[in-house]
Amino acid sequence: MSATDWLSRSVSKFTAGDKKTVMPTDARADKARSASDTGAAGRGTGPRSTPERLQATLKQKDEALSPSALRRMLADLQAIIDPRVSEVEGGRLALEVANWYLAAPLDQRRDLWLLMSEQFVANPQKVKAAQAQFAAAVGTPDEAVAEVRYRRATVSPRRRLLQRFSVYPGGIQFLVNMRAEMQSSLRTDKRLQALDVEMEYMFSTWFDVGFLDLRRISWDSPASLIEKLIQYEAVHDIKSWADVKNRLDSDRRCYGFFHPRLPDVPLIFVEVAMVDEIATDITPLLDELAAPSDLKKATTAIFYSISNTQTGLRGVSFGDSLIKRVVETLKEEFPRLKTFATLSPIPGFRSWLSKNAASMLDKLDAKDRSALGRAVGFEPPAAGHFLAAAEEPLSLSEKSPVRHMLMQCAAHYLGQAMDDGKPLDPVARFHLGNGARVERLNWAADPSSKGVKQSYGLMVNYLYDLKRLDKHRGLLAQGKIPVSGDIEDLYI
Repeated sequence: MSATDWLSRSVSKFTAGDKKTVMPTDARADKARSASDTGAAGRGTGPRSTPERLQATLKQKDEALSPSALRRMLADLQAIIDPRVSEVEGGRLALEVANWYLAAPLDQRRDLWLLMSEQFVANPQKVKAAQAQFAAAVGTPDEAVAEVRYRRATVSPRRRLLQRFSVYPGGIQFLVNMRAEMQSSLRTDKRLQALDVEMEYMFSTWFDVGFLDLRRISWDSPASLIEKLIQYEAVHDIKSWADVKNRLDSDRRCYGFFHPRLPDVPLIFVEVAMVDEIATDITPLLDELAAPSDLKKATTAIFYSISNTQTGLRGVSFGDSLIKRVVETLKEEFPRLKTFATLSPIPGFRSWLSKNAASMLDKLDAKDRSALGRAVGFEPPAAGHFLAAAEEPLSLSEKSPVRHMLMQCAAHYLGQAMDDGKPLDPVARFHLGNGARVERLNWAADPSSKGVKQSYGLMVNYLYDLKRLDKHRGLLAQGKIPVSGDIEDLYI
C-alpha cells in the first residue's frame, strides 16, 4: 500500500459528519482485500478459499504463500498459456515454475496445486451456450459442428497448462511426480480433484500402451536400471545384489514397459520364473542358492511379482497389455510353455477377515462350529477366539480346524467378496480383470513377516487360460468371479 493510500484511508476515519469520502480505486481494492483478510475468520467458517486469499492483503497464520505471492504465482501460470506465447517459450516459463516448485516446501507446493485446480477451468458461460446450441442442433445438419464447438468449450485451460509443462525435458516426469505427491492430500481436500482427474486423463493419452516399449531387463542391463528394480520392487523386497541376480538368472525373465520420454524408468515390470509345474511356494523362487531350472523341461511360466513404479500414474492401466505382450514373447522364445499362472499375495485378506470373522463363523454348521470351538478352547467360538488362534498360522497342523477355516475364509474372500461389482482384493481385481481365474490357494506359501501380516502366509495362483480369457471377463462383468473347482470346494 502506498503512503498516499494509507494517508487517505487514515484521514477518512476522522472526517466529521455524514459527508461521503470518495476513495481512490486502489484504496477501494485495499478495502475489499482488508474485508477478505478478516471476513472468513470473522464468520467462523475456517480457512479462506483461494479466491478470498487472492483478494486479500495480509497472510493469515496457517497459509503458506502470502496473497501477493499467490497472485504472482497465478500470473506466472497464466503467462505459460498466454496465446501470444509460443510453445517453446511456454515450456521455458513452465520450467521456471517447476524449478520454483522443486525448491518450495510442501505447503507452498499445495498452493500451486490449488491454483492449477481452481483457477484454470472452462468458461461456464461458453460451456452453457455451446451446450444449448448442441442440444438445439441434434438431429439437424448442424449437429456435428455444434458437437465440436461444445467439446472445445468444455476443454479447460488447465489441459493446455499441463501440455506446456510436458514440453521441456523432464517435464513429463515432473508432472508424474507432482501427481504422486498430491495423492495424500486428495482425501482431505476435494478442491484438488479437478487437477487430479485432468492429469489422469492426460496421462492416459500420453502413456497409451501403443506408445510404450516392452524391454527385457537382464543382468547385463545397465546397473542404474537394475537399481530401479531394487528400488521399485513392491511385492517381494529385493534384499541384495545376489537376490536380484537370482531373479535375472537363466531360468528367469523380467520385462518392463518404457516410455520414450522416460527411457530409463520402467513404468511397470513383471518377474517370471520358468518351471515344470504351477508353483505353490514363493521361498524356492527367491532362494539365491537354488540352481536354475532346466529350461528344456519348463512347461509353466509363473508371474510372481508385478510392480508399478509410478504412483503418479495411478488410474492409468497398462498391466493387462504387459502380461499379454510378455506371454506372446515367452511363447516365441519357449514353445514348450503351455501354462501361464501367477503366485500372488492376498494383501487385503487379514484386514477383511478381522471385520468379517463373525459372519463367516455364522456360516458354519453345528459340527464344524463345534470342532472349531474345541480347537480354540471356547464353545461356541466367537470371532475373537478364532482370530486369536490364527495369530500363529505357520504352527497350525494340516488337520487343524483353524487352518481349514482360514482356507475357507480366504476362498470366500477371493471368490465371492465383491464391492460395486468388482473383486474386493486389489491383486485379484487386477488379474481377474485381465481374464484370469482363481485357481488354487496355497498354505504357508509366503512365510515372511509381511506374508503372515497380510494373509496369514497364504498365497493364490491365478491361471491365465489363453482360450478362456474373454469368457472369464464376461463372467466377471455379470458379477461372477471365475474360480476353479478346488476353490469352490472350500466354500462354506
